[in-house]
Amino acid sequence: MRPWFKYPMTRRLLLRAGALIGGSSVIRLAVGQAPDTAQYAPTGAHEAHDGMITVGEVDNARNGFDPHEILTDWERGTVSRLPDGQVLREFDITASDKEIEIAPGMFFPAWTYNGRVPGPTLRATEGDRIRIRFVNGGSHTHSMHFHGIHPARMDGVPGAGDVPPGGVFVYEFDAFPFGCHLYHCHSIPLKRHIHKGLYGAFIVDPDPDRHPEQAEAARSRLLGSSENARWQEFVLVMNGFDTNFDEENEIYAVNSIAHAYFKRPIPVDRARPLRLYLINVTEFDPVNSLHLHANFFDYYDHGTTLTPTLRMVDTIMQCQAQRGILEFSFSDHEPGFYMFHAHQSEFAELGWMSLFDVREE
Repeated sequence: MRPWFKYPMTRRLLLRAGALIGGSSVIRLAVGQAPDTAQYAPTGAHEAHDGMITVGEVDNARNGFDPHEILTDWERGTVSRLPDGQVLREFDITASDKEIEIAPGMFFPAWTYNGRVPGPTLRATEGDRIRIRFVNGGSHTHSMHFHGIHPARMDGVPGAGDVPPGGVFVYEFDAFPFGCHLYHCHSIPLKRHIHKGLYGAFIVDPDPDRHPEQAEAARSRLLGSSENARWQEFVLVMNGFDTNFDEENEIYAVNSIAHAYFKRPIPVDRARPLRLYLINVTEFDPVNSLHLHANFFDYYDHGTTLTPTLRMVDTIMQCQAQRGILEFSFSDHEPGFYMFHAHQSEFAELGWMSLFDVREE
């Protein structure tokens, strides 16, 4: 006899149907505008989308991190100089087990770097010496694997920087190449250690002195320069959460909190250009994507060039660990709310839907 129901009853199907699990306030199809988000919700054409967002608010204070602060919270480390004059940047990173709230009333048993998901956004300049004292305060063996150029003994894999619970390891390497990179745990099983939250952005700004033929473009990316100050820069880490461990994600987001930037749109100065550092660490789905409404951007694949690898596109796809830099402007646009989201509709409905609030400053 054929089963009456074609598909297995997964939590994803329950969420799509708007079910409440165990009486908790979880992601669901709301009827009308969620009252808890009325203070942030945009007006006009986007109100209809309020029927497809999470109801209620995540307690950022309890989590210990705010997705809006993650957008621009660059960790620059403690800076000094080595005897030969090379800049040394030192960071302290601790892995720990921590329950985080990823949607209103929905909690996830995460593994974290410095108590947050994604971990701190480490930012350096091309050629800096990076020194990271990694402490494993978690319940499993963990590591830090950096996408970049480094010695084999610093690779953060079993036998080269894998750290047991209670252990300490010092990673040290020079920051090359410039670009938009990431770091993540490379312990086994890899898919579980990444999915549980052990990942973060690693941005290496170009050194203008190393690129005299494109010095102006390099200075525009160099944090602290006058050329960089005119840019509005945000880091967006695309991720997903398998809440019932069936290897399918029930929640999608950027910077971990479902619909955070739809309920509370990201304020943008219309007169200043935008630069997005976009990184995909979504597990269990082959690709993730970003689509920008009513605008087009130049794209720098991996951020390792100073000229665009794609020009005038409005959608980009990334596989896991792929990343890049998006540059665009709203200077010719009227003020208002402009969407950006995954162009997999399911991802958008389950958390990956956002807005820019373009304003006259």
